[in-house]
Amino acid sequence: MLIRIPVKQLRLGMFIHELCGSWMDHPFWRGAFLLDDPGDLKTLLSTGLKEVWIDDSKGLGVEGGADREEVAAEIDKTLAQADKAITKARHVDIAQEAARAIKVCAKSKQAVTTMFHEARMGKALSSSDALPIVEEISTSVMRNPGALIGLARLKDKDDYTYMHSVAVCALMVSLARTLGLNDEQARQAGLAGLLHDVGKMMVPLSILNKPGKLTDAEFDKMKSHPAEGHKMLLEGIGIGEVALDVCLHHHEKVDGSGYPERLADQQISLYAKMGAVCDVYDAITSNRPYKNGWEPAESLRKMAEWSKGHFDTTIFHAFVKSVGIYPIGSLVRLESGHLGVIVDQTEKSLLTPILMVFFSIQSNCRITPELLDLSKPACKDKIVSHENPAKWDIHDIQELWSGVAVAPW
Repeated sequence: MLIRIPVKQLRLGMFIHELCGSWMDHPFWRGAFLLDDPGDLKTLLSTGLKEVWIDDSKGLGVEGGADREEVAAEIDKTLAQADKAITKARHVDIAQEAARAIKVCAKSKQAVTTMFHEARMGKALSSSDALPIVEEISTSVMRNPGALIGLARLKDKDDYTYMHSVAVCALMVSLARTLGLNDEQARQAGLAGLLHDVGKMMVPLSILNKPGKLTDAEFDKMKSHPAEGHKMLLEGIGIGEVALDVCLHHHEKVDGSGYPERLADQQISLYAKMGAVCDVYDAITSNRPYKNGWEPAESLRKMAEWSKGHFDTTIFHAFVKSVGIYPIGSLVRLESGHLGVIVDQTEKSLLTPILMVFFSIQSNCRITPELLDLSKPACKDKIVSHENPAKWDIHDIQELWSGVAVAPW
């Protein structure tokens, strides 16, 4: 049997199977030999080698040695513990960012609400008022894009427009990063996301918050918001071309069926195409006066079905990469028969995120929450479907992934 021992335990009569170290650390040209020369023993004890493998079936043995299988098992155990520690540390990071993002969301909502109400009253919009909000949101997104984007989905139905602007700003910054845009381009994309719906200040609240289907006249009024917003931004101070373009064209579609100008494909700018994807994603994942939002993964599935005529395919694929196939906060079913909520993405694959496993389907009850990194080679579990939390009577998804209790903004 092969046994690993410290060099100081060597004695004459042992068969050395392997020297644990670089060949530069010792003068022996052989890797395996019977230790029967006192001079060789003295040389071994004086080298920088710490351990050797011996074969006690070919020579003397020693008490206290560990065989290869035991050592390998110990190494695997250590690596597993290290992976678990790293995964836990990543969750601490997102929990910390979630706590910061709560403050950013609250502060940004207050600032956007004030800015938009002042715009409704006729005060000119200024980039100097808006850019500090963009910087706050961008900083959070740079640290961890999933935290603020996940939290911004929680919206009070009556304040939807303001938090929608915050969310689209964050989504635009994250998408800009994925597309490889530089810092200034990402900043302008974020500003465009923040201001894209300012024209809704010219739409009556009775229409914005109507719980039922809009009449044709009401829908026409709603469809006026891109042009109204574009006019407001033209009268503003220091508002760049990107924000003007996205405000006017974020409802255009690549097949030419959008509004207000029915632009098609190449006629629509990169930023407007980005705005279209980010605007729709946040809209359909958020609770609205007339409907509850879809789950993130389901929303991406729906958008993929629409993407041929609605979105630019390249932009949409980049967007999916930026938020993940299973975005943070998504509830999923695992092959093992457990439910888990996505807490972070991994670099290996969009299909192998990090989850907080907390529910046994077989027992139909909660279990002790445990982090699971699906990207690790030792992990044999995998996602089989996304799930609706309401189906399982789960109401604390946000707290599970973020580590903090969050109420709608």
